[in-house]
Amino acid sequence: MFKQPSNLKPETLNPDPILGIDLGTTNSLVGVVDSGFPILLADENGSRSTPSAVCIAEDGTITVGAPALRQRALHPTRTITSVKRLIGRRAGEAGWAPPYSLNELNTTPVEVSAEILKHLKAVAERALEQSVSKAVITVPAYFNDAQRTATKRAGELADLEVVRILSEPTAAALAYGLDKLSEHQKVAVYDLGGGTFDVSVLEMRDGVFQVLSTAGDTQLGGDDLDRSLAQFIAERLNLPSHDIRVLEGAEVVKKRLSTDDTTSFHGLDITRAELEKIARPWIERTRMHCLRALSDAGVKAEELDEVILVGGSTRMPLVRDYVREIFGREPNTSQNPDEAIALGATIQAGILSGSLRQVLLLDVTPLSLGIETFGGLMNIIIPRNTTIPAKAGEMFTNAVANQDSMLIRILQGERELAKDNWELGRIEVPFPAGPKGSARVGVQFSLDANGILHVLARDTATNQDITLEIRGTAIDVEDERVEQMIAESVDFAFEDMNERIWTEAMLKAEELLPAVDAALAQLGDVISQDESQNVRDQAAQVKKLLESVNHDAKALKSATQQLDDATQSLAVMLIDRAMEESLARRGLV
Repeated sequence: MFKQPSNLKPETLNPDPILGIDLGTTNSLVGVVDSGFPILLADENGSRSTPSAVCIAEDGTITVGAPALRQRALHPTRTITSVKRLIGRRAGEAGWAPPYSLNELNTTPVEVSAEILKHLKAVAERALEQSVSKAVITVPAYFNDAQRTATKRAGELADLEVVRILSEPTAAALAYGLDKLSEHQKVAVYDLGGGTFDVSVLEMRDGVFQVLSTAGDTQLGGDDLDRSLAQFIAERLNLPSHDIRVLEGAEVVKKRLSTDDTTSFHGLDITRAELEKIARPWIERTRMHCLRALSDAGVKAEELDEVILVGGSTRMPLVRDYVREIFGREPNTSQNPDEAIALGATIQAGILSGSLRQVLLLDVTPLSLGIETFGGLMNIIIPRNTTIPAKAGEMFTNAVANQDSMLIRILQGERELAKDNWELGRIEVPFPAGPKGSARVGVQFSLDANGILHVLARDTATNQDITLEIRGTAIDVEDERVEQMIAESVDFAFEDMNERIWTEAMLKAEELLPAVDAALAQLGDVISQDESQNVRDQAAQVKKLLESVNHDAKALKSATQQLDDATQSLAVMLIDRAMEESLARRGLV
């Protein structure tokens, strides 16, 4: 492991160092590369770990870290903890009610996170004896665009240029794999922290780290177990479960029972068996994410070279037992689970600053990105698990005549219908009104290395560009849907696909029927009565199926195809008539 020096001499550092920061739910850490080695920096008390706590006094004075955490028992409504669970989210979406109100404290999750980052920046500048202005900051792999953007904004408020937003499992793999760059390995990173859970499968080959898949839950962590244990303790001691002293005691009990079989709180004996009974439903929630990550990566558990544990909650024996059972192998505990992410962030910062040899990180987007198309369908432009940075685009046209603009709804998710996915934002592109299919609008998605989305829409007739950066946009559904999205796409796969097939068939049928009516009106005196009646019967069957509430996609496709086949001769006759009329106008017949 790496030893923390008392101070670092500036001459051994890159003249423009980049900090590596783990902005955690419970604790945060900062590091830098010195003389080719990643080192985590300690504060004036010798602690490398800073509690992610901010206390705002009545007079507006702000304290951060351990001094703030000590104020929690006396001023629970003024001491902010676990703010990572709130960043980039709407009020009420976090799934838990903190004892404080940010509105009453006249602050925001971004501003609170910025105070923590300011403190870490000061710790670094004290240790380095020089100013710093750049940082790599880690976030859970399953943080959505709004949460990533809000984290980046917090860095900017702390006077830091955020040169990279790095996924936490990727950072952990970097910390584990820096000395294994010449090997070819597949590893799973199981990251259970204070407020979030991530699992990722990565492949390391010749200095390239590629994320094969990622899954997780942005509302699952040690905080949840603390509250469940606090409820258990409160019921037995006849105390209010929301008492902050009970919650703090529950956290202490949890940590003690990671090494001891029994401990006590206010005279109440609590055993590890009792804790594990409370914890089983909590830890079981990670299983489906692990299995999904393996499935998405196309990797069997036995094909993994390592399973790496990250996050303080993985110190619990029960967690390690579950990981052993799920992956069928002994987890790798060689890294300090509390420091691995910060170490990885520091390594990445060193790579970007030129202080370490180049290692290529290939991260992925956890959910598909696309737009809504005519009929309410989701058209995917960047599929999930696409390596980022990434860029892709498509051309779209107007679906109806005399349309003078196109509303582009930017979506994220895995469902077939637009209404079942999240809307990230929208752009309206104006263009000259014209016949159906006359407009041409190009849409390009660009995902940068931070996983932040940039959208460009261009009317090819005028070459007018409209751009949108999905920055701080609140998603129109609760964030709990993040983790449910892929599961729902599997659960509703048959229904969704049938609805997509039905919608596509419906659009074709609705386009074909008016054309058939027009053809019959023009050629009624040319075709036989039998042929005309056959076409009308086929059209009536299509109309009947369209009006049916059963949405039989297969039957509608078949009926539409039969109508299309029955009108082939009409189409030929219409073309011949049009050619004759054209020649006649030109005096050639």
